[in-house]
Amino acid sequence: MIEFVQGAKRVRFFLDYDGTLAEFAATPDEIYPDPELIDLLERLKTHPKYQVAIISGRRLSHIRKLVPISGMILAGTYGIEMVDPHGKKIERVDYQKIRPGLEGLKSHWADLIEPHPKFYLEDKGWSLALHAKFVEEKIAKTILKQAKRVVFELNISLDEFRVLGGDKFLEVAPKIANKGLTIDFLLSEYPFEDSLLLYVGDDDKDEEAFEVILKREGIAIKVCPKPCRTAAQLILKSPADVRKFLHQLL
Repeated sequence: MIEFVQGAKRVRFFLDYDGTLAEFAATPDEIYPDPELIDLLERLKTHPKYQVAIISGRRLSHIRKLVPISGMILAGTYGIEMVDPHGKKIERVDYQKIRPGLEGLKSHWADLIEPHPKFYLEDKGWSLALHAKFVEEKIAKTILKQAKRVVFELNISLDEFRVLGGDKFLEVAPKIANKGLTIDFLLSEYPFEDSLLLYVGDDDKDEEAFEVILKREGIAIKVCPKPCRTAAQLILKSPADVRKFLHQLL
């Protein structure tokens, strides 16, 4: 795989952050920039054959602190908000239109988890997410099921929003919060002609990106510590393995 990528005329990298380039923090609000990772990404960005974009579920303000590199596309909240290579901030959804629905949901979710302090309610501005990483399995399953039911009871428009699930995780975000759609947008608005597309990610939101990458004959790499179902052609076991892989391409 290394030789194949190195043999490409040009390569366009799309990289997830948490669970892919770095281990997960205890909570999404913990921001610890990694100098070694920043140096690696800077070297990739300045390589004459490469272009790099970070596409994360984190809010953009967090990603900009974690990856303080100019001239690189940084996309937060799955691509709803981003900064382009010229430093221009782009918002692909009308914030004032979607925020009222999220405000109503936020108060209901806060009440629901109040008796369970190990839950974490993350307000990204553009979306709301419930994290149950440290919650006992049975309780997490019950509360997340109730939280999902609340979404439908409040008649939150499924024409505007989507419900994202995961391992002890639930999120409500605008429909456009889709990494596959974000890649389509970036390829259209910021072309990098004759390039091999390469995406690295670790969860089901990244699988949506894999679909787009594979249709364009690119390379999809899944980060998974144990055997897992994926459309990706290659599996790496950890963020450390991802960094090693990227170093080998320099």
